[in-house]
Amino acid sequence: MKQIIYVCVFAFLLSSCSSSDSDNNQDPESNFYALTVGNEWTYKNYKYNQNTQNYDDTGVVDVISIVNTEEINGNTYFKFRRFTTGNEEGITFCNPNGEHFELLRDSLGYLIRDDGSIKYANNDFTPRTINVQDFMTIYDQLIDTDREITVEAGTFESTYTQRYAVMSDGEQTPGLDHYYYADGLGLIYDTTSLVTQDIPSIVRRLDSYSIE
Repeated sequence: MKQIIYVCVFAFLLSSCSSSDSDNNQDPESNFYALTVGNEWTYKNYKYNQNTQNYDDTGVVDVISIVNTEEINGNTYFKFRRFTTGNEEGITFCNPNGEHFELLRDSLGYLIRDDGSIKYANNDFTPRTINVQDFMTIYDQLIDTDREITVEAGTFESTYTQRYAVMSDGEQTPGLDHYYYADGLGLIYDTTSLVTQDIPSIVRRLDSYSIE
């Protein structure tokens, strides 16, 4: 039963986080995450093919846009709308079809959700605890701030973060997820993995964008 639980935990944690905000205000001089109403990003999802060892286009497309802002406890949050199409088959680790909304703000380099949890950090190399289970702890850790990555939308110099799991006996599991964010553009590339496999199951790559 434990194996079944931790095999799927990376996918669950893609949209959840237990770290809390230090309640700093957004730096008005920085827009690392491209937090501007009207900005839009289109991502395509690719699934690993064990036979060819390549990633095949799933046909699943995530269009993410910032539609407005909301004031919560004196802080301005940007409302992200994700609209997913092409997942009629319910492909594992791809987002379901339809709308999803998320409120986010920048707090001195930390991308903060409206519940106070941290979605990403662009300047803190300290391992950050994401979730703790009886048998495993999940961490995010910023690895590099100037790593180059090429996707359909172009080549970008990005920050690079890894997500990994450590078992209660101190052993790190094979699974490793990857997150790339570029200054002034936001998310460029991310993956979703099984903690028992060293190759991500799904990769999501920026296909096009419109930034104001």
